[in-house]
Amino acid sequence: MRKLWAGILTGIVVLSACGGNQGGVAPQSSRGATEVQPFSPKTAGMSDWVGTFRPRALAAGVAAEVFDRAMRPVGYSAFVVDKDRNQAEFTKTIWDYLDSAASDERIANGQAALADNRALLDQIEATYGVEKEVVVAVWGLESAYGTKRGNLHVIEALATLAYDGRRGAFFESQLIAALKIIQNGDVDVDHMTGSWAGAMGHTQFIPTSYQLFAVDFHGDGKRDIWSDDPTDALASTAAYLAKSGWVTGQPWGVEVVLPAGFNLAQTGKGNRKAAGDWAALGVRAASGGAVADHGAAAILLPAGAKGPALMVFSNFTAISRYNNADAYVIGIGHLSDRIKGGPPIRAAWPRDANELTFMQRIELQERLTARGFDTQGADGNLGPNSVAAIKAFQVSVGIEPDGFADVALLARLR
Repeated sequence: MRKLWAGILTGIVVLSACGGNQGGVAPQSSRGATEVQPFSPKTAGMSDWVGTFRPRALAAGVAAEVFDRAMRPVGYSAFVVDKDRNQAEFTKTIWDYLDSAASDERIANGQAALADNRALLDQIEATYGVEKEVVVAVWGLESAYGTKRGNLHVIEALATLAYDGRRGAFFESQLIAALKIIQNGDVDVDHMTGSWAGAMGHTQFIPTSYQLFAVDFHGDGKRDIWSDDPTDALASTAAYLAKSGWVTGQPWGVEVVLPAGFNLAQTGKGNRKAAGDWAALGVRAASGGAVADHGAAAILLPAGAKGPALMVFSNFTAISRYNNADAYVIGIGHLSDRIKGGPPIRAAWPRDANELTFMQRIELQERLTARGFDTQGADGNLGPNSVAAIKAFQVSVGIEPDGFADVALLARLR
């Protein structure tokens, strides 16, 4: 899921069983492994949908023979739809997410993967200016360093989501892009495998991102992100981040300590200041002293006032182009720091907090909007619009405006 999903407020992707952001790899091929329902009403409806989709795909430039060959065997996958409803960035607490994203095992495996591929990664870093530890962190979070790349048939997964997903138009655009990749000859339909969300290869590119950013680093005429050799996939990831505004040598973020009495209304990605200006307000690096000047930065409180504080820079935004969920970006950034030998996050997470379930988040958004604090939709995904609405509500009732939602806050809205 990784995003990937540029333009979607807090992203796709999920810390899956495969270790990747798109998540949810079935134990075998999607045909027969993902609960395809040959006689259900959903299947009948999908067959009708394929017929209506065909002229749109052809009008978008997909050849009729490519469409028919790729789409003829697809069926409705209940497994894929279920995965779409239960993404980890949406259902896990930030601390549970990071426990897995930057686990001791994933850190150790990342250091080993870096050592085993150092010459290649040094070359990629020199070419694109993206630090090798960051590329390795994406590799680790997306596919457990290539060991769990996903073996679902991407065309079937995308067709299911285009027909019966929460974002049908988005997945239809991905399906068209996937069909064009097949048409271009980079891969055939049977070998275009990946996650439930259509993310592919070692670093889980969705089809439109593949079209925009994938590179042939091998120079063999194909942009091959599917094979056991990770060369093109890792280089494509660096190219993606470079074109998304990556600044060489700049951290994604730094853990900081806020002074007593700090005005939490100043936190959030919409309020950026120079590091020196934050220092003048009493903000210090958790490691001690002022944070070095790496450009404009914002202060994030991913678990509210009772959890760690992070000062994030423009490279945070660059990673978010891959997957716009804050949990994912923090996961990549922190894992890359740990692979480099950096320390764990020092401040404690509020692990005893009664955080909201997915359905409670939807209720929260609905109640905030009804009270005049518009969240711009109720999808259970507490992105920047929802955080701003939460802060505004907190100010209105005299609560410290940290933008964090828990059961107690929902109770205030009921």
